[in-house]
Amino acid sequence: MYDFDELAAFADVMTSGSLTRSAQKLGLAKSTLSRRISQLEARLGQPLLRRQANRLIPTEAGLLFHNYCTELLAMAAHSQEALAELREEISGKVTLEVHGALARGWMAGVVDAFLTRYPKVELTLHTRESPPTKMHSNSVHIWLGPTHECGLNQERLGHLTRGLYANPSYLANAGYPQHPSELESHAWIDLLDSASSGLLFHHAHHDDFLFNAPRSRLRVDLTVLQIDAIAYGQGIGLLPHWVVEKREKHHPGDLVSCLHGWEPAPLPITMLYAYGHHSRRVNALLEFLREQVPAAWQTNHATANAE
Repeated sequence: MYDFDELAAFADVMTSGSLTRSAQKLGLAKSTLSRRISQLEARLGQPLLRRQANRLIPTEAGLLFHNYCTELLAMAAHSQEALAELREEISGKVTLEVHGALARGWMAGVVDAFLTRYPKVELTLHTRESPPTKMHSNSVHIWLGPTHECGLNQERLGHLTRGLYANPSYLANAGYPQHPSELESHAWIDLLDSASSGLLFHHAHHDDFLFNAPRSRLRVDLTVLQIDAIAYGQGIGLLPHWVVEKREKHHPGDLVSCLHGWEPAPLPITMLYAYGHHSRRVNALLEFLREQVPAAWQTNHATANAE
Protein backbone atom coordinates (compact mmCIF):
# COMPACT_ATOMS: atom_id res chain seq x y z
CA MET A 1 0.00 0.00 0.00
CA TYR A 2 1.21 3.48 -0.85
CA ASP A 3 1.01 6.57 1.29
CA PHE A 4 -0.61 9.27 -0.86
CA ASP A 5 1.23 12.05 0.98
CA GLU A 6 4.47 10.40 -0.12
CA LEU A 7 3.21 10.04 -3.70
CA ALA A 8 2.18 13.72 -3.82
CA ALA A 9 5.57 14.77 -2.46
CA PHE A 10 7.44 12.75 -5.10
CA ALA A 11 5.19 13.97 -7.95
CA ASP A 12 5.69 17.62 -7.03
CA VAL A 13 9.46 17.33 -6.74
CA MET A 14 9.52 15.62 -10.14
CA THR A 15 7.87 18.76 -11.52
CA SER A 16 9.87 21.38 -9.64
CA GLY A 17 13.24 19.63 -9.36
CA SER A 18 13.68 21.32 -5.97
CA LEU A 19 12.84 20.32 -2.43
CA THR A 20 12.72 23.98 -1.42
CA ARG A 21 10.20 25.04 -4.09
CA SER A 22 8.01 21.98 -3.55
CA ALA A 23 8.04 22.44 0.21
CA GLN A 24 6.89 26.05 -0.22
CA LYS A 25 4.15 25.05 -2.65
CA LEU A 26 2.86 22.21 -0.46
CA GLY A 27 3.18 24.20 2.75
CA LEU A 28 5.55 21.69 4.35
CA ALA A 29 8.88 21.88 6.10
CA LYS A 30 11.71 20.89 3.79
CA SER A 31 12.72 18.14 6.23
CA THR A 32 9.17 16.72 6.17
CA LEU A 33 9.12 16.64 2.39
CA SER A 34 12.55 14.96 2.27
CA ARG A 35 11.44 12.37 4.82
CA ARG A 36 8.34 11.47 2.81
CA ILE A 37 10.36 10.85 -0.32
CA SER A 38 12.90 8.78 1.65
CA GLN A 39 10.06 6.69 3.09
CA LEU A 40 8.65 6.11 -0.41
CA GLU A 41 12.07 5.04 -1.67
CA ALA A 42 12.33 2.65 1.30
CA ARG A 43 8.96 1.11 0.42
CA LEU A 44 10.07 0.60 -3.18
CA GLY A 45 13.58 -0.52 -2.29
CA GLN A 46 15.13 1.80 -4.92
CA PRO A 47 16.25 5.43 -5.09
CA LEU A 48 13.90 7.59 -7.15
CA LEU A 49 15.82 10.89 -7.24
CA ARG A 50 19.43 11.95 -7.36
CA ARG A 51 21.05 15.35 -7.14
CA GLN A 52 22.71 16.88 -10.19
CA ALA A 53 24.17 20.35 -9.70
CA ASN A 54 21.42 22.33 -7.94
CA ARG A 55 18.55 20.19 -9.16
CA LEU A 56 16.99 16.86 -8.27
CA ILE A 57 16.54 14.59 -11.29
CA PRO A 58 14.86 11.18 -11.48
CA THR A 59 16.72 7.90 -11.60
CA GLU A 60 15.63 5.25 -14.10
CA ALA A 61 13.37 3.83 -11.40
CA GLY A 62 12.03 7.31 -10.71
CA LEU A 63 11.07 7.86 -14.33
CA LEU A 64 9.29 4.51 -14.47
CA PHE A 65 7.48 4.96 -11.18
CA HIS A 66 6.41 8.53 -11.95
CA ASN A 67 3.90 7.30 -14.56
CA TYR A 68 2.28 4.98 -12.03
CA CYS A 69 2.43 7.67 -9.36
CA THR A 70 0.53 10.12 -11.58
CA GLU A 71 -2.15 7.53 -12.34
CA LEU A 72 -2.57 6.67 -8.67
CA LEU A 73 -2.98 10.32 -7.69
CA ALA A 74 -5.49 10.88 -10.51
CA MET A 75 -7.50 7.84 -9.43
CA ALA A 76 -7.51 9.10 -5.85
CA ALA A 77 -8.81 12.51 -6.98
CA HIS A 78 -11.52 10.90 -9.12
CA SER A 79 -12.59 8.65 -6.25
CA GLN A 80 -12.95 11.68 -3.98
CA GLU A 81 -15.09 13.40 -6.60
CA ALA A 82 -17.24 10.28 -7.01
CA LEU A 83 -17.78 10.04 -3.25
CA ALA A 84 -18.61 13.74 -3.09
CA GLU A 85 -21.31 13.10 -5.68
CA LEU A 86 -23.07 10.84 -3.15
CA ARG A 87 -23.52 13.70 -0.73
CA GLU A 88 -26.77 15.60 -0.75
CA GLU A 89 -25.01 18.95 -1.11
CA ILE A 90 -23.65 20.13 -4.45
CA SER A 91 -20.02 21.13 -4.01
CA GLY A 92 -16.64 21.28 -5.73
CA LYS A 93 -14.95 23.28 -8.45
CA VAL A 94 -16.46 24.24 -11.80
CA THR A 95 -15.29 26.58 -14.57
CA LEU A 96 -17.53 28.85 -16.62
CA GLU A 97 -16.29 30.65 -19.73
CA VAL A 98 -18.45 33.35 -21.32
CA HIS A 99 -18.16 35.54 -24.42
CA GLY A 100 -17.06 39.05 -23.49
CA ALA A 101 -20.18 40.64 -24.98
CA LEU A 102 -22.36 38.79 -22.45
CA ALA A 103 -20.16 39.33 -19.40
CA ARG A 104 -21.29 42.79 -18.31
CA GLY A 105 -25.03 42.81 -18.89
CA TRP A 106 -25.86 39.24 -17.94
CA MET A 107 -23.14 37.11 -16.39
CA ALA A 108 -22.42 39.10 -13.23
CA GLY A 109 -25.95 38.66 -11.92
CA VAL A 110 -26.09 35.02 -12.99
CA VAL A 111 -22.90 34.16 -11.14
CA ASP A 112 -24.05 35.92 -7.99
CA ALA A 113 -27.37 34.06 -8.00
CA PHE A 114 -25.70 30.69 -8.72
CA LEU A 115 -23.21 31.03 -5.86
CA THR A 116 -26.03 32.08 -3.54
CA ARG A 117 -28.03 28.98 -4.43
CA TYR A 118 -25.01 26.64 -4.18
CA PRO A 119 -22.72 28.01 -1.43
CA LYS A 120 -20.43 24.94 -1.49
CA VAL A 121 -19.48 25.35 -5.16
CA GLU A 122 -16.21 27.07 -6.17
CA LEU A 123 -16.69 28.83 -9.51
CA THR A 124 -13.90 30.09 -11.77
CA LEU A 125 -15.15 32.59 -14.37
CA HIS A 126 -13.25 33.42 -17.57
CA THR A 127 -14.20 35.70 -20.47
CA ARG A 128 -13.01 35.00 -23.99
CA GLU A 129 -13.51 36.25 -27.53
CA SER A 130 -12.69 33.03 -29.40
CA PRO A 131 -14.73 29.79 -29.43
CA PRO A 132 -13.41 26.79 -27.49
CA THR A 133 -11.93 23.74 -29.20
CA LYS A 134 -11.88 21.43 -26.21
CA MET A 135 -12.91 21.68 -22.59
CA HIS A 136 -12.45 19.99 -19.24
CA SER A 137 -15.35 17.84 -18.06
CA ASN A 138 -16.07 20.36 -15.29
CA SER A 139 -16.28 23.34 -17.67
CA VAL A 140 -19.15 25.10 -19.43
CA HIS A 141 -18.85 27.76 -22.14
CA ILE A 142 -21.35 30.35 -23.42
CA TRP A 143 -20.44 31.56 -26.92
CA LEU A 144 -21.93 34.36 -29.03
CA GLY A 145 -21.55 33.78 -32.77
CA PRO A 146 -21.21 30.91 -35.24
CA THR A 147 -19.76 27.64 -33.99
CA HIS A 148 -18.11 24.72 -35.72
CA GLU A 149 -17.81 21.04 -34.90
CA CYS A 150 -15.36 20.84 -32.00
CA GLY A 151 -16.20 17.59 -30.24
CA LEU A 152 -18.47 19.33 -27.71
CA ASN A 153 -22.19 19.25 -27.10
CA GLN A 154 -23.70 22.47 -28.49
CA GLU A 155 -27.01 23.66 -27.05
CA ARG A 156 -28.65 26.74 -28.58
CA LEU A 157 -29.89 29.25 -25.99
CA GLY A 158 -31.12 32.02 -28.27
CA HIS A 159 -30.05 34.72 -30.72
CA LEU A 160 -29.05 38.38 -30.65
CA THR A 161 -30.00 40.70 -33.49
CA ARG A 162 -27.44 43.35 -34.47
CA GLY A 163 -27.30 46.83 -35.89
CA LEU A 164 -24.96 49.70 -36.71
CA TYR A 165 -24.17 52.19 -33.96
CA ALA A 166 -22.20 55.39 -33.51
CA ASN A 167 -21.87 58.28 -31.07
CA PRO A 168 -24.11 61.30 -31.86
CA SER A 169 -21.12 63.65 -31.99
CA TYR A 170 -19.43 61.45 -34.59
CA LEU A 171 -22.55 61.43 -36.77
CA ALA A 172 -22.94 65.19 -36.40
CA ASN A 173 -19.46 65.65 -37.88
CA ALA A 174 -19.33 62.78 -40.40
CA GLY A 175 -22.99 62.73 -41.44
CA TYR A 176 -25.75 60.15 -41.12
CA PRO A 177 -25.48 57.32 -43.69
CA GLN A 178 -28.73 56.62 -45.56
CA HIS A 179 -27.64 53.34 -47.21
CA PRO A 180 -25.02 50.68 -46.39
CA SER A 181 -23.07 51.70 -49.51
CA GLU A 182 -22.25 55.00 -47.76
CA LEU A 183 -20.41 53.22 -44.93
CA GLU A 184 -17.27 53.12 -47.07
CA SER A 185 -16.73 56.82 -46.36
CA HIS A 186 -16.99 56.35 -42.60
CA ALA A 187 -14.49 55.21 -39.99
CA TRP A 188 -15.15 51.54 -39.24
CA ILE A 189 -14.57 50.03 -35.78
CA ASP A 190 -14.19 46.26 -36.06
CA LEU A 191 -13.93 43.41 -33.57
CA LEU A 192 -11.23 40.89 -34.50
CA ASP A 193 -11.73 41.70 -38.22
CA SER A 194 -15.19 40.13 -38.00
CA ALA A 195 -16.37 42.06 -41.07
CA SER A 196 -13.29 41.42 -43.20
CA SER A 197 -15.05 38.81 -45.35
CA GLY A 198 -18.08 41.01 -45.97
CA LEU A 199 -21.41 41.61 -44.23
CA LEU A 200 -24.73 40.86 -45.89
CA PHE A 201 -27.30 43.41 -44.70
CA HIS A 202 -31.02 42.65 -44.91
CA HIS A 203 -33.92 45.09 -45.08
CA ALA A 204 -37.64 44.38 -45.05
CA HIS A 205 -38.32 46.75 -47.96
CA HIS A 206 -35.05 46.79 -49.95
CA ASP A 207 -32.76 44.32 -51.66
CA ASP A 208 -29.98 42.75 -49.62
CA PHE A 209 -26.67 44.58 -49.71
CA LEU A 210 -23.22 43.00 -49.31
CA PHE A 211 -21.01 45.44 -47.45
CA ASN A 212 -17.25 45.00 -47.80
CA ALA A 213 -15.97 46.84 -44.78
CA PRO A 214 -13.05 49.22 -45.33
CA ARG A 215 -9.87 48.63 -43.38
CA SER A 216 -10.77 49.36 -39.80
CA ARG A 217 -8.89 52.35 -38.36
CA LEU A 218 -9.15 50.62 -34.98
CA ARG A 219 -9.23 46.84 -34.52
CA VAL A 220 -9.75 45.49 -31.03
CA ASP A 221 -9.93 42.01 -29.53
CA LEU A 222 -12.45 42.65 -26.76
CA THR A 223 -16.11 43.53 -27.18
CA VAL A 224 -15.95 46.06 -24.34
CA LEU A 225 -13.14 47.90 -26.13
CA GLN A 226 -15.12 47.98 -29.37
CA ILE A 227 -18.17 49.40 -27.59
CA ASP A 228 -16.11 52.03 -25.79
CA ALA A 229 -14.36 53.10 -29.00
CA ILE A 230 -17.69 53.58 -30.77
CA ALA A 231 -19.16 55.40 -27.77
CA TYR A 232 -16.17 57.76 -27.68
CA GLY A 233 -16.84 58.78 -31.28
CA GLN A 234 -14.10 56.87 -33.11
CA GLY A 235 -16.44 55.60 -35.83
CA ILE A 236 -19.31 53.27 -36.72
CA GLY A 237 -19.48 49.61 -35.70
CA LEU A 238 -21.75 46.60 -35.59
CA LEU A 239 -23.15 45.73 -32.12
CA PRO A 240 -25.89 43.48 -30.71
CA HIS A 241 -28.99 45.52 -29.87
CA TRP A 242 -29.38 43.76 -26.51
CA VAL A 243 -25.81 44.63 -25.47
CA VAL A 244 -26.34 48.29 -26.42
CA GLU A 245 -29.61 48.44 -24.47
CA LYS A 246 -27.84 47.17 -21.35
CA ARG A 247 -25.07 49.76 -21.73
CA GLU A 248 -27.46 52.62 -22.38
CA LYS A 249 -29.09 52.09 -18.97
CA HIS A 250 -25.82 53.27 -17.38
CA HIS A 251 -24.53 55.59 -20.13
CA PRO A 252 -27.58 57.01 -21.90
CA GLY A 253 -27.04 58.83 -25.16
CA ASP A 254 -23.56 57.44 -25.91
CA LEU A 255 -24.76 55.22 -28.75
CA VAL A 256 -27.43 55.78 -31.40
CA SER A 257 -28.61 53.45 -34.13
CA CYS A 258 -27.56 54.11 -37.73
CA LEU A 259 -29.28 52.81 -40.83
CA HIS A 260 -32.34 51.65 -38.95
CA GLY A 261 -33.84 48.56 -40.56
CA TRP A 262 -30.59 47.37 -42.15
CA GLU A 263 -29.27 44.37 -40.19
CA PRO A 264 -27.08 41.32 -40.80
CA ALA A 265 -28.08 37.83 -39.67
CA PRO A 266 -28.58 37.44 -35.89
CA LEU A 267 -25.80 35.91 -33.80
CA PRO A 268 -26.62 32.57 -32.15
CA ILE A 269 -25.91 32.10 -28.44
CA THR A 270 -24.67 28.59 -27.72
CA MET A 271 -23.84 26.68 -24.55
CA LEU A 272 -20.98 24.23 -25.06
CA TYR A 273 -20.01 21.41 -22.72
CA ALA A 274 -18.46 17.95 -22.83
CA TYR A 275 -20.45 14.89 -23.86
CA GLY A 276 -21.12 12.07 -21.43
CA HIS A 277 -21.71 11.92 -17.71
CA HIS A 278 -21.40 15.16 -15.74
CA SER A 279 -20.82 15.81 -12.07
CA ARG A 280 -23.75 17.10 -10.02
CA ARG A 281 -22.21 20.58 -9.86
CA VAL A 282 -21.89 20.77 -13.67
CA ASN A 283 -25.46 19.56 -14.12
CA ALA A 284 -26.57 22.16 -11.59
CA LEU A 285 -24.73 24.89 -13.52
CA LEU A 286 -26.16 23.78 -16.88
CA GLU A 287 -29.71 23.77 -15.54
CA PHE A 288 -29.21 27.11 -13.80
CA LEU A 289 -27.92 28.75 -16.99
CA ARG A 290 -30.95 27.48 -18.89
CA GLU A 291 -33.19 29.06 -16.28
CA GLN A 292 -31.37 32.40 -16.55
CA VAL A 293 -31.67 32.89 -20.33
CA PRO A 294 -33.21 36.37 -20.84
CA ALA A 295 -36.56 36.42 -22.61
CA ALA A 296 -35.11 38.99 -25.04
CA TRP A 297 -32.77 36.36 -26.47
CA GLN A 298 -35.75 34.24 -27.47
CA THR A 299 -37.74 37.29 -28.62
CA ASN A 300 -34.89 38.37 -30.87
CA HIS A 301 -34.79 34.87 -32.31
CA ALA A 302 -38.53 34.89 -33.01
CA THR A 303 -38.36 38.35 -34.57
CA ALA A 304 -35.44 37.31 -36.77
CA ASN A 305 -37.32 34.25 -38.00
CA ALA A 306 -40.40 36.36 -38.73
CA GLU A 307 -38.37 38.71 -40.86
